[in-house]
Amino acid sequence: MYRIVLLLLLAVSSSSCFAQVSVKDAWVRATVPHQKATGAFLQITAARDSRLVEVRSPVAGSTELHEMSMTNNVMKMRAVAAVELPAGKPVEFGPGGYHIMLLELKGPVKEGESVPLTLVVEGRDGKRESVEAKAAVRPLTAHGGGHKGH
Repeated sequence: MYRIVLLLLLAVSSSSCFAQVSVKDAWVRATVPHQKATGAFLQITAARDSRLVEVRSPVAGSTELHEMSMTNNVMKMRAVAAVELPAGKPVEFGPGGYHIMLLELKGPVKEGESVPLTLVVEGRDGKRESVEAKAAVRPLTAHGGGHKGH
């Protein structure tokens, strides 16, 4: 009996090492013909301290995590290697802050479609977890700005 309890405890504790990530309200801004980049936005919450280290999507040749900030009344955008996900605290990826750039688009992204995203989250222990999400494509006029010219 003790062996069964021990095995169950080991199974529960080993599965809790993962970040246990949830994604809400994922969306991508639609594109115009020949546009080669767009932004993806979402809310991500991890049960344990971890960080988002990578995002992949079959609609893009490459992806980057970005951060927008205001410095001396100038909006600046830069790529970041990772985004910290504090335990239990939702992190918002939206226009004007952290966001995901889908680059080298393989075709137009049309309103009403959905875009598959694979988010790679790394725990403090270095173990990685992939989280699948579907992002609804919203119109070009969807709330927020800062991606003109991308």
